[in-house]
Amino acid sequence: MVRRAAPPKTSDATKSHDIGWRHAAMLGYYLHLALRALRRAPILTTLMVVTIGLGIGGSMTVLTVFRAMSGDPIPAKSSRLFVPQIDPWGHGHGFGDQPPDQLTYIDVEQLLRQRIAQRQTAMYAVHFTVIPDNVSRSPFRVDGRAVDADFFPMFDVPFRYGSAWTADDDRRAANVAVISRKLNDRLFGGVDSVGRSIDLDDHTFTIVGVLADWQPVPRFYAVPDGNPFGDTEGVFLPFTRAIASHMEWQTINCNKPPGPSWQAHLRSDCVWLDFWVELPTAAAVQRYRRFLYDYAEAQRRSGRFDWPPNVRLRDVPEWLAAEHVVPDTARIMVLVAFGFLVVCLVNATALLLAKFRRRAGEFGVRRALGASCGALFAQCLVETVVIGMVGSLLGLAFTWLGLVGLRAVLTPDMASLAHLDVADVLIAIGLTLLATLAAGLYPTWRAAQVQPAWQLKTS
Repeated sequence: MVRRAAPPKTSDATKSHDIGWRHAAMLGYYLHLALRALRRAPILTTLMVVTIGLGIGGSMTVLTVFRAMSGDPIPAKSSRLFVPQIDPWGHGHGFGDQPPDQLTYIDVEQLLRQRIAQRQTAMYAVHFTVIPDNVSRSPFRVDGRAVDADFFPMFDVPFRYGSAWTADDDRRAANVAVISRKLNDRLFGGVDSVGRSIDLDDHTFTIVGVLADWQPVPRFYAVPDGNPFGDTEGVFLPFTRAIASHMEWQTINCNKPPGPSWQAHLRSDCVWLDFWVELPTAAAVQRYRRFLYDYAEAQRRSGRFDWPPNVRLRDVPEWLAAEHVVPDTARIMVLVAFGFLVVCLVNATALLLAKFRRRAGEFGVRRALGASCGALFAQCLVETVVIGMVGSLLGLAFTWLGLVGLRAVLTPDMASLAHLDVADVLIAIGLTLLATLAAGLYPTWRAAQVQPAWQLKTS
């Protein structure tokens, strides 16, 4: 008896390797077929690519600006930073059941004194005329903000030179200032200016720090003062120094006219100050919320308020939502833009149906030669993905052109939002592939269901 040697056993790793190579070869084959098919119908291919590109370009232009407007300006700490609100007027003064979005000096003074939060800062917007040392240069206006020393570590403000002033500087109402990088470049050519002086409205301040590039979008800490998408202020100085120097405010709301003097404004119920606190834990948030309620109740018992406590404590996302930083028109524009994308996808679906229907004879022959429905489906799907990839490149080009057009018509503050970043590019590519697959699934499925006998009979 002749014994035959058993065939060598194939390991699982070898089998997996062979299967991987076969799949890669088939993918390359389908890609070759797709490119050849697209070249055979250049007009139809161009129409599909342009249709998808226009839909992606229109939707991504609007979405890019919307994302910039609605993004988290300080994601590492947005759940730890809070705005306290206290109602000093009662209901029926134009705010509904909501407290005003700013505080009175009386309330701010008490909150600063109690020091319940880990960090806290009062602030308000001020304006200056900067008088350069070089007499040949003209004075110019600059926006500023009066803040407490905690402002800088609270909001993770980066420094290029120097640092913030100290709590002792706050207590002494010192003549110190932190300036922006842009102002430092303009006044001192970008060199380290710490220790030098700056003349603001004929008052001399010593520079203790120069900011690095810092532009939170939106400027969540300054929403009630005006444009939340404006540039960072050029000058920051101690809140106590601004109060002691009677520096005027940018916005003020009063339920009745205060007296004409500075002290009368400070002792009035006019709201004009922003206030922020940092609360690192849920327990700290609950403790501060109880403190606000008890404070308002104490004001009621003292006779200052004659209504139940009406207070709020909102973190950054809640604050931006309550202030309607992203207008409803922007959300409507996003819906309209994606409606346009859907229309483009419907047209792309129709074009794909027409393209695959014209090739029914080719698909019938392939089925007759043994190709499975799955193989035809994979071939058409690869062709659809190729169209989507080319459409994504065209869509990015249309998006760039759309943003260039927006920058030409928007205000300078809003124009800064119209720019592409890496995340926007990835979203555009991913959205294009998903959109193209959604548009191509039905035509691909229909193409894979072709009956070879009927096609061969009619060809």
